Amino acid sequence: MADRIYVIAGKDESLVGARAQELVDGLLDPQQRMTALLSVDGDEAVVSEVLDELRTVPFLSDKRVVLVKKADGFVSKHREILERYFAKPAGTGVLVLTVGSWDARTRLSKMLPKVGSLVTMEAPPKWKLPEHVVQYAAAKHKIKLNRDAAEMLVELIGEELAQLYNELEKLVLYARDEKVIRADHVESLIGRHRIYDAFEVIDAIIGGDAGRAVTRLRNMFEQDKSAEYSVVGAFAFHLRRMFQARALLDKRTSPVEIARQLRIWYNKDRFFAQLQRTTLSQIAAFLEELAAVDHATKTGQTQAAVAIEQLVLKLAGSATPSTKL
Repeated sequence: MADRIYVIAGKDESLVGARAQELVDGLLDPQQRMTALLSVDGDEAVVSEVLDELRTVPFLSDKRVVLVKKADGFVSKHREILERYFAKPAGTGVLVLTVGSWDARTRLSKMLPKVGSLVTMEAPPKWKLPEHVVQYAAAKHKIKLNRDAAEMLVELIGEELAQLYNELEKLVLYARDEKVIRADHVESLIGRHRIYDAFEVIDAIIGGDAGRAVTRLRNMFEQDKSAEYSVVGAFAFHLRRMFQARALLDKRTSPVEIARQLRIWYNKDRFFAQLQRTTLSQIAAFLEELAAVDHATKTGQTQAAVAIEQLVLKLAGSATPSTKL
């Protein structure tokens, strides 16, 4: 017997929501959803209406699907009624519940394997995010996302899955005539203005111009409301590329070859001018400071905008022609 009930559990709402949407997409064709799908938030769901919908004979479809999102409270409030439904689910109805957690000790949990499936969703660690985004692009959008493009996307956008999915949708539209989403697509659509802004802030820091550095930084937040989630990534991306380029320069690699290897598409002259004013150890020190800011923001010790501005002021204030960063 096909599963009649699905419980999708996980703390990351964006990951759980994406899996629920993927499940609904597999259960119903797009043209069937107007008559065969009921989607409701748990705090607004009426249990009698949910069950009536599940038991109603489907029209223009072989099944009815009811998706109750954020259903933790709904399940707790109507546990006994749901236990009766789990004991005898509708033959043509599919119930999908998304929850933050699913207690294995409850009667509902013990009944579920007989009539359905529990899908547990856990956000992948940062080092697995590029692979996850590649797989998501293939499954959801039927398009190949290059590994280097996925790494750049995670670097620039951050670890928030909802943000990554949103930016990926934009990339799919942007590269709609292409079979593969490449790093230059990511840089052109998403990264260029963020990387450029980070470039300008760093340039002002190197020059010891705290006023210009802070002004540029504040403009980043004013012009892009999502910068709070991506500002560290934008700085890290540029600084890591500076670090790699400085290391290659120190090995006497030509700027032309460095630009080719590191995919430096624009501002090449100014990029290498920055490098001439810094050392490898100075760039490494900036990256260490940035890592500390990243940790502090992710653990709730500070806000990204505040921490980055303090760091910019500190570095720009200490920069002199002899010390640079």
